[in-house]
Amino acid sequence: MPQFASISPATYLRSRVGRLCVALRGSTVQELLDHAETARADSQFLEFRLDSLEKPAASIAPIAKFLAAHKEVVAIATCRRKAHGGGFAGSLAEELKILSAASESGFALVDLEIESAEQCRIGDLDHLRQSEAALLISFHDFEKPVDPDAVFARIQRFEPDFVKIVSTAHSLTDSLKLLQWIAARSGDAQVVGIAMGEAGVVSRILSLRAGSAFTFAAAQDGTETAPGQMTARTLKDLYRIEDLDKATRIYGVAGNPIAHSLSPLMQNSAFHRERVNAVYLPLKTESGPNGVADLLNLARQLPLSGISITMPLKQQLLPHLANVDPLTAKLGACNTIRTGSDGKLYGFNTDVAGIVRPLEKRMQLKGARVLVLGAGGAARAAVYGLVEKGAQVSVWSRKEATAKDLAASAGANALTRKQVAASEFEVLINATPCGMHGNAHPLPLEPTEWKARVVFDLVYNPLDTPLLQVARKRGAHIIQGVEMFVYQGARQFEIWTGKPAPEAEMLRVVLFALNKNH
Repeated sequence: MPQFASISPATYLRSRVGRLCVALRGSTVQELLDHAETARADSQFLEFRLDSLEKPAASIAPIAKFLAAHKEVVAIATCRRKAHGGGFAGSLAEELKILSAASESGFALVDLEIESAEQCRIGDLDHLRQSEAALLISFHDFEKPVDPDAVFARIQRFEPDFVKIVSTAHSLTDSLKLLQWIAARSGDAQVVGIAMGEAGVVSRILSLRAGSAFTFAAAQDGTETAPGQMTARTLKDLYRIEDLDKATRIYGVAGNPIAHSLSPLMQNSAFHRERVNAVYLPLKTESGPNGVADLLNLARQLPLSGISITMPLKQQLLPHLANVDPLTAKLGACNTIRTGSDGKLYGFNTDVAGIVRPLEKRMQLKGARVLVLGAGGAARAAVYGLVEKGAQVSVWSRKEATAKDLAASAGANALTRKQVAASEFEVLINATPCGMHGNAHPLPLEPTEWKARVVFDLVYNPLDTPLLQVARKRGAHIIQGVEMFVYQGARQFEIWTGKPAPEAEMLRVVLFALNKNH
């Protein structure tokens, strides 16, 4: 490092690195270096978890050789002891010795946990302070959220170059509080803040926007070093975290489970394609009053510009909306929220568009004979939407009383199983979970019990359901459930942005992801 007295290690470090650090673990030095070589494609800022090795002291020399050969790489050395959430079984003295050796061997930054710093005697940290490496002092709580101001005060008395606070979020509000703390403190010090866990994903994506000096990512799936950690590729390409700024509008999908939702991929791809300065996040939200209150708190304070809602929140959020569109009022379910310019929340239902649009692209719905299988939320959206388009809609469900109630309220007909078998339809829509991965019933009806020219299965995982396979063999035209998913999302995009949705691009990325996973 150039010897300019006016330039601190932290200032020099900020001039050299990006804001995304890839955390690396390995059972051997060679494995760690192999991961480092791979990670360089996504970031030149790497954290070497020396505590993942059996003999971390022996790893310094080979890693130093790697750093000398790749001078563009900026490296953090971490050797956290087991008592403090790491993997190093040695003593405090051994930890300090390893970090001191790292600071003299090309590492730009060393990470010392606060517990070790507090156990040091006067003078123990002098060597680390006098080295050319910047000193980061970190705090981790793997069980619960913490008061970041109290932890900050605890760390700051050691006057490190960087302050890192990592806690565990049990709610969206926990993530929100950490982001607010980052925003408040980032002008006073170089802070890094992260909330672990699925509810903490919000903090991982938005921490740089809030003012965090940098954040952490995994090199690839399966190599995460902390709960909720995502890959560098996901953070850079899907969430574009390095491009987010104060003008970026924030959207999200609320539900539980939510980690594997394809909505973030679909909506973020649409934002990117249409050059909308926005990001769409997965928002883990428990059902019930506490979960609703947690989501509403985030929506108002972050704030959120819009939300996609999954069951059972579609009904639970209705009392908290300033107004809803006619479809939502009819269906008694809201799957889309937009925050108005007045700060109030307005509800819409785009599930109907997800069912009607794919059919309208293929046929005239007015007068068409349509059979809807099921009587739940998806069936309700199909029946109301198709009746509104002038279709002659019939409903069948194993729950006969529910089917009769739905048909009566929507102006449709409820049929028995025998009546279904004796009838012919232009369209059959499966709005039951039959055929979905993990569902015990592959088919809602036996192949001999229905006749239809078009079969639309709202199940989209798997793409090629048992019902669609039967329909194809019988020569029927098929519509995959992924189209409903995409077209309801496209309508959400239009409600939020006022722009036509890039439907083809949204369908392309979702199909690619589904095919890749199977």
